[in-house]
Amino acid sequence: MAMDERRGKERVQWTTTIIISSSLKSYEIATALENRSHKVRYSDTLESGSIVFSLSGVAFLLMDAKECMTSAEEIFVTKIEKFINIHQNSFLVLFAPLHGPEEWSLMFRIHQRFLGSNLRILPVHNTVNALDLMCTIAKTTSKPHIDSICYRMITTKAYIIEQSPVWRTLQKIKLSSDSVSADSGE
Repeated sequence: MAMDERRGKERVQWTTTIIISSSLKSYEIATALENRSHKVRYSDTLESGSIVFSLSGVAFLLMDAKECMTSAEEIFVTKIEKFINIHQNSFLVLFAPLHGPEEWSLMFRIHQRFLGSNLRILPVHNTVNALDLMCTIAKTTSKPHIDSICYRMITTKAYIIEQSPVWRTLQKIKLSSDSVSADSGE
């Protein structure tokens, strides 16, 4: 494949179907996803503040760090708990213009509370930051892209094994040690 062809492929915009909680309908993030040409569907049954990339199987719960810090901990913990019980591959997107000691303390408490669960925390500063992270995660976990990534990793591994002088040296050492152990075993 020529370099120009690869560049052309990279320019093709990735689009997918996204289900967004109706509570986010008037928010900038919903508009931004629509502007990126994704197929956006709104749902009243989705947990408030949730975004689900259905083809990738990832779900994001958007929360504002300041709101979490000013509300009772059990309120947002219950919301997170409900979210991770529904979605197997879940991310908490925690918005804060600046992640200072209070925000990191909040993330630490949430992390401790949900340690061992399927929740991952993404600290973000703004909508663009959140969109880029969510779309990157969703894209890399979608079926065609996972297959492509796996293929590229296997191809790269094979190339390294075939071309690397280090691997050749290790193979020679292994072969010579195998012949020594075979001779001593007789």
